[in-house]
Amino acid sequence: MNTIKFEDLNISKCADGLIPVIVQDATTLKVLMLGYMNEEALAKSQAEGRVTFYSRSRKGLWTKGETSGNYLNIKDIYVDCDADTLLVKADPTGPTCHRGTTSCFDTSDEEGFIRSLAKVINGRHTLMPEGSYTTKLFLKGPREIGKKVGEEATECVIEAVSGNRDRFIYEASDVFYHLLVLMESMDVSLADIEHELSLRHR
Repeated sequence: MNTIKFEDLNISKCADGLIPVIVQDATTLKVLMLGYMNEEALAKSQAEGRVTFYSRSRKGLWTKGETSGNYLNIKDIYVDCDADTLLVKADPTGPTCHRGTTSCFDTSDEEGFIRSLAKVINGRHTLMPEGSYTTKLFLKGPREIGKKVGEEATECVIEAVSGNRDRFIYEASDVFYHLLVLMESMDVSLADIEHELSLRHR
């Protein structure tokens, strides 16, 4: 985790000496909420690894999740180019919003789901729970998983040629899932793929 020093921030541009903090899901990259920190809140957040804000209504520190248990576990913190806003990447333990929704912003809950699925698949690979279809795939190894990817890709192409959009979505989803399993078995992440694609884009 990056260590942020409050004295290095451009607080003169912030109202009441409070720096705005954008919280983003570290897995899905979904924006979860906006809050504010003072020096004490930032120090407590970094020391405990959980997001603590300065509550303007309560006029005191407030650790997100202290009553609900829905903590925001910090993965990293970034400062913006003007040093007057923070971006916190966090792993939420439950809904972020008091309404019980994933985010305080009404973006689709399906946003970033592929990344969530990749995380679940990684968990299956680590724990190898008995009875899990994903576990069975891992036990077969990359060769057999690769065959499954090929089979699903063929079915996907057939539906595309047939012009069947709904079936194409269904089969394409099978391709994505099995490809994520194959990637996990090869120790390849979505970030690795994004990196390769970005190199090609240049």
